[in-house]
Amino acid sequence: MRTQQSIEQFGYRQELHRGVGLADLVFYGLVFMVPIAPFAIFGLVYAESGGMPVLAYLVGMIALLFTASSYAQMVKAFPLSGSVYNYAGRGIAPPVGFLTGWMVLLDYILVPSLLYLVASIAMNDVIPAVPVWAWVIGFVAVNTTINLRGIRMTIRLTRVMIVGALVVLALFLLVGVWALLQGKGRGFSLAPLFNGDTFSWPIVFAAVSVAVLSFLGFDGISMLVEESTGGSEQVGRAMRLALVLAGVLFITQVWVAALLVPDPDGLLTSRSDTAFYDAAAVAGGEWLRGVTSIATALFWGLANTLVAQVAVSRLLYAMARDRQLPAFLARVSVRHSVPANAIMLVSALSVGLGIWMSLRDDGVGVLSSLINMGAMVAFVVLHVSVIVHYTLRGRSGAWWSHLAAPLIGMAILILVVINANVLAQVLGLIWLALGALALLVLYLLGRRPVLGGVPADRF
Repeated sequence: MRTQQSIEQFGYRQELHRGVGLADLVFYGLVFMVPIAPFAIFGLVYAESGGMPVLAYLVGMIALLFTASSYAQMVKAFPLSGSVYNYAGRGIAPPVGFLTGWMVLLDYILVPSLLYLVASIAMNDVIPAVPVWAWVIGFVAVNTTINLRGIRMTIRLTRVMIVGALVVLALFLLVGVWALLQGKGRGFSLAPLFNGDTFSWPIVFAAVSVAVLSFLGFDGISMLVEESTGGSEQVGRAMRLALVLAGVLFITQVWVAALLVPDPDGLLTSRSDTAFYDAAAVAGGEWLRGVTSIATALFWGLANTLVAQVAVSRLLYAMARDRQLPAFLARVSVRHSVPANAIMLVSALSVGLGIWMSLRDDGVGVLSSLINMGAMVAFVVLHVSVIVHYTLRGRSGAWWSHLAAPLIGMAILILVVINANVLAQVLGLIWLALGALALLVLYLLGRRPVLGGVPADRF
C-alpha cells in the first residue's frame, strides 16, 4: 500500500485503522467547523466588523484557503498524523515542530473546553435547574464513550448530526429570506458586505481574528491522514472542499441575520451574545429563536466537540509517539484502534477547564482569544514550512504553490494577529514562552526533539 509504505519510511507502523473516505473527511471538517458556528458569535463579529460580518467571513475564508493550500502541500510530503506539528518539524527542524505543536496544542486542547462551555451555558438557559458544570460533565461523558468505540462510530454519528444542523440552518434561511421579502428587517442590502461609513482595514482584520474561530477545524482533517483510504491527496482535497462549503454557509447566514437584527446601531456597541437569536425572532418569532438556540447548544456540545476530541487526541498521540510527550499517550486500543489514553486525557482536561471557566464571567472570551492566537501563529509557521521544505531545500520550480501562495497567506495572517485582541496577544506569548521552557527542559534531559527521517543536525 503506497501510503503505508510512506509511513514506514518515517520509521512508523500503520496502527490506526484506514476506514475514512473523502465524504467522511469533508463531513468531519464541516462538523468540526460547525455549519451553524456564527449563531454563537454573530453579535461579536458584527460589532468588531463595524456592521460588516459578511466581509469579515469572506476575508477569513480567503486567508484560510491559502492556509489549506499549504496544508495540502505538506501532507503530500509527510502523510502522517500530527498536522502542523509534523510539517514544521520535518519541513524546518524538529525543535520548530515542537514549538508549533505546542502552539496548536493550545488551540486543540481549549477548543473542546470552549465548545462544552458554550453548549452548557445554552442548555442551562433552557433548563436552569441543571447547573452549567453538570452539563459540561454530561457532554464530555457522552462524547468520550463514543470516541472510544472507534473512528467509524464517530464518523457515523457526526453525519447524522450535521444533517440536523443543516436542516436548522435551511429553516432559518428560508424563514429569514421570506421575512425580508415581507418587509421585515432592513430589506436586501450590501451593507453587511461593505459599509463605507465604518470600513477600515484594521477593523476588518480585527473582526477576522474573531470570525476565524468559526473556520478552525478544517485543519483537523489532516489529523486523519493515517486513517484516510485515499491518503494525502484525498486529505488535501477534503480540506479545500470543507473550507469552501463552510465559507458559503457562514457568509449566507450572517448576511441574512445582519439584515434582520432589530437594533443594528445598538448591536455595534452591545456585542450581544444573543444577537443571532434576536434576528431569528424577528424573522419567525420566539419559536425560531428557541430552535436556533437549542440547535447551537446540541451541536456545539455533542457533534463539534466529538470531532474536536478526535483531533486533539491524534495530536497528543503523534507527539507522544515521537517521545515529546509522555509515552502512555501513544498507546493505541487493540480492540478499537484509537489512542484511548489520549482521548481520556482530553476528556479530563475538558471537564477541568470547562468547570473552571464556567465560574468566570469572561470564560468564553478568554478561551476564544487563546484558541485563535494559537491557531494563527501555527498557520504562519505552516506557510514558512512550505517555503523552507520545497523552495529553499527542494529548489522547487512551482513558484505559486511553494512560494507566492504561502507568502500571501502568511501576510494576511500576520495582519490578523497584529490586529487581534491585546489579551490574546499577551496570553499567546506567555504560552509560547512556556513552550520554549519545556523545550529547554527536554534538551537538558537529553531528549531533544528527533523525528524519523529528519537529519539529526537540524538544530
